[in-house]
Amino acid sequence: MIYPQNYEAKLGFDQIRSILKSLCTSPLGMEKVEKIVFLDQIDDIERELSYGEEFLRILQQELHFPDWQAFDLRESLQRIRIVGTWMDEAELFDLKRTLDSLQRVVGFFIKDDEDFKSPYPCLAAAAADTATFPQIVRDIDRILDKFGHIQDYASPALASIRKKLSINTAGVSRKLHILLKQAQDEGYVEKGLTPTMREGRLVIPVSPAFKRKIKGIVHEESASGKTVYIEPEELVEANNLIRELEAEEKREIIRILTEFTDSIRPLAEDIMQAHTFLGLIDFSQAKARLAQKTSAIKPLIENTCVIDWKQAMHPLLYLSLQKQGKAIVPLDIHLNKKERILLISGPNAGGKSVCLKTVGLLQYMLQCGLMIPLRENSLCGIFEHIFIDIGDEQSIENDLSTYSSHLLNIKYFLRHSHAKTLLLIDEFGTGTEPKIGGAIAQASLEELNRRKAFGVITTHYDNLKHFAEDQEGIINGAMLYDRHLMQALFRLEIGRPGSSFAVEIARKIGLPESIISKASDLVGSDYIDMDKHLQDIVRDKRYWENKRQQVKQLEKNLSQLTEQYEEDLAQVKQERKEIIKQAKAEAKELLSQANAQIENTIRGIKESQAEKERTRELRKNLDQFKEDALSKAKEEAKLQARKERDKGRIRMPKSQEEKILRKLQRQQAEAKAAQKLPEKAKVGLQEGDLV
Repeated sequence: MIYPQNYEAKLGFDQIRSILKSLCTSPLGMEKVEKIVFLDQIDDIERELSYGEEFLRILQQELHFPDWQAFDLRESLQRIRIVGTWMDEAELFDLKRTLDSLQRVVGFFIKDDEDFKSPYPCLAAAAADTATFPQIVRDIDRILDKFGHIQDYASPALASIRKKLSINTAGVSRKLHILLKQAQDEGYVEKGLTPTMREGRLVIPVSPAFKRKIKGIVHEESASGKTVYIEPEELVEANNLIRELEAEEKREIIRILTEFTDSIRPLAEDIMQAHTFLGLIDFSQAKARLAQKTSAIKPLIENTCVIDWKQAMHPLLYLSLQKQGKAIVPLDIHLNKKERILLISGPNAGGKSVCLKTVGLLQYMLQCGLMIPLRENSLCGIFEHIFIDIGDEQSIENDLSTYSSHLLNIKYFLRHSHAKTLLLIDEFGTGTEPKIGGAIAQASLEELNRRKAFGVITTHYDNLKHFAEDQEGIINGAMLYDRHLMQALFRLEIGRPGSSFAVEIARKIGLPESIISKASDLVGSDYIDMDKHLQDIVRDKRYWENKRQQVKQLEKNLSQLTEQYEEDLAQVKQERKEIIKQAKAEAKELLSQANAQIENTIRGIKESQAEKERTRELRKNLDQFKEDALSKAKEEAKLQARKERDKGRIRMPKSQEEKILRKLQRQQAEAKAAQKLPEKAKVGLQEGDLV
C-alpha cells in the first residue's frame, strides 16, 4: 500500500513515467507504462526486473535485434468480429507489418534447435507462449504491394478491371489533349494549361467568356470565377465508362478484403493476445534504455525488509546534473532489523531531503519492476507499505494548516504501520512551537519504533537526536558540511547526529556579527560548545576516512602489482621451458643429420676400399657439414638471445654450441677409425647423447 495518493508526484515518479513513455515506440508500450503498479510479491518484482535487465544485456552486447513495428490493432480486430465487416487497406498493412515483426522478434528468442537455451529466459518464456501467423503474412503479401496498396493481381477479376480502366483512361486522355490543343489554337483556352480532374472526370479549364464555344458539361467554377471546368461532350460516354469501371474496381476490392477478413475472423482473439507480446518488448526496451541513461542495474533482492545500498543515486538528479556537466554524490544507506530507522540531521540545503527522496523513489521504482542506480553488490528488500510525509499539504478549503496536515499523516502512519512498512518523513515535528512539536515527534517516533517499522526521517530537533542515541532500532545519520569552505558535501555519514551549522551559515550570508553574537548568548555556551564539538568530530572523522580510503587504494594497487608480477613470472617460466624444448628438438635434428652424414662417409670409405683420394673427399664433406651445422647453431643462438634481450624479461638458456661441437668432433674421430671396423659394425649417435 502506498500513502498518500499523490505519492508519485511528491517523489518524482511521474517524471520517470514520462521518460519511459518517451522511450516507447508504440501505443502498446506506452499503455504498459501507464499501467505500472506497485508490487509486493518477490516473484512479480523479479520477473518485471528481468524483462528490462535481459533487454539491457541485448543493448550492451550490441546484438542485431530485429527491426520491428507494433501497431495497435485492437480496435480493428474488435470490429471485424461482426460478420460482413472488413479491414481496409491501411488496417491490413498495419496487421501485416505487426505480424511480420512478431514473427521475427519471437524467432530471436526461440530457435528450432532443441538444444538451444536462450540467454534471456524470461523474455524467451514470454515468446514461447506467443503464437505467430506466417500464413496470414503470406496471404497479405499476395494482396498488398510493398506500399500497402491492393495489387493488380490480388484477384483475376481485379486485374481485368484495372487493365480496362487503364486502356480507357489513356484513350480519354489522348482525346482530351487533342480537344485541348484545338481549343488553344482557336484561342478559347490559354496556352500552357493542362487537363485536370473534377468530380472524378477529366475536364478542360476554360475562360468564362468562351465557355459556350466548347460543347460539354460544366462541372465546376473556380473560386475567383475566372475559370470554368468543362467536360467535352465527346468524352462524356468514355468518362461514364471510366466511372463504372472505378465503381466495379471498388466493389472487387471490398470483396477481396471481405474474403480475407472472413478467413482471419476465427483467429482475431489469438492475434489480439499475441500482438500484446510486442507491447511487452516495447516496454522492456524502454526500461533498458532508462537504465542506460541512469546507470541503473538489477540489484540483488531478498524477500525481507532490508536496505543495503552502495553508491545509490537519485535518477532525476543524476540526469539533471549530467546535463550541467556536474557529478552526483552517491549515497551509502543501510537499514536492517537492528537499525531500522535512520534519523538524518544536518544543515539546510545539505542534502537531507534529497537523501530521503532517493530512498523513497528508488524503493518505489524497484517494486514497480524498474532497475535502479546502485553499485552491483547492493542488496534490496521488499516492503508491503511505503508511507511518505513530505512537503506542505495545507488547504484553505479544508481549514488545514501545514502542521495539521503533518499530524494527519502521522496519525495514519501510527494506525497502519507494521514491521514491513517503510516510512519517509521530512522535517519531523516542524510547523509548530519547537518544544511541543519536538515532544510529539519523539513520542510518535517511539511508537513507530515499537511497531518495528523501517524509515528515513530528517530533523533539526536535538531531542530526537539524543533519543535516537539511546534507542535500539534507531540510528543517527549526518549530512556532511565543510566548515572551512562553508559548503555542503552532500555525503551521508551514518552513526552520529549532524550539526545544523546555523551560526556558520548565518555568518556566511552576511548576517551582522552583533546579531550572531547575541543569538549565541541566548542559546548559551553549552549549546554552542556542543555544536562545535559535533563539527570537530565531523572534521576528524572525515580526515581519518580519507586516510582509510588512501590506505585501501594503496593495498589495492599493491595487490594488482603482485598479481601482475606473478603472471609475468609464470609466463617467463613457461617461455623458458618452451625455449629449452625447442633447443633440444633442434639439437636432436642436428645430431640425426650428423649420424646420417657419418654413416654415409663410412659407407663411402668401405665401398672405395679406403682409397686415399676418396677418403679425403669424404672427410672434406664431413668437415664442411660440421662447419655448416656449427654456424647454423651459432646464428640461431644469437637470434634467440636477441629476441630475449628485446623482451627485456628473461635470459637465454645456456648455449648448446660447445656441446654440439664436441659431439661433431667425436663423430669425426669415429669416422677416421671406421676403416678398421668390421663391415657389419653399427655406427651412430643415440638420443641419450643429448644434453
